[in-house]
Amino acid sequence: MTVELRPMGWSDIDVVMRLETELFTNESWTESMFWSELGQPETRHYVVAIDGDEVIGYAGLCAYAPHEAYVQTIGVTTSRQGEGIGTRLLLDLIAEAERRGCPRLDLEVRADNDSAIALYQRYGFSQIGVRRGYYQPSGTDAVVMRRERAAT
Repeated sequence: MTVELRPMGWSDIDVVMRLETELFTNESWTESMFWSELGQPETRHYVVAIDGDEVIGYAGLCAYAPHEAYVQTIGVTTSRQGEGIGTRLLLDLIAEAERRGCPRLDLEVRADNDSAIALYQRYGFSQIGVRRGYYQPSGTDAVVMRRERAAT
């Protein structure tokens, strides 16, 4: 695999929006949401997965050290899913949350996304709640998951 991770920049927003629409259709983030996220580097960490010059995935973290961090988003183009790219993106976010000293990392995931839930469980996340009707306009529930940092 020739995939590398690098920080997401302003020039990546157009292609990330195409991926966002491909993956999440009418429940995708807006361009202004990504602009806002990238404009807060003190509490945000966004990366893209690239293969050559092509952006094939992205991920974002919100971290309020030393208290908590949140996985904001992870997405990998449909044609490249199952290659471990999502895992690499998740591990980057976990490492950044730990680097920032956050004792826990939370996320929401669609209740019907079994493969993502399994990935998160594999890396120490456990279910702590459900947000009924969280994803709109579908009304799909969100499973809330948390990963606690191991005591050192």
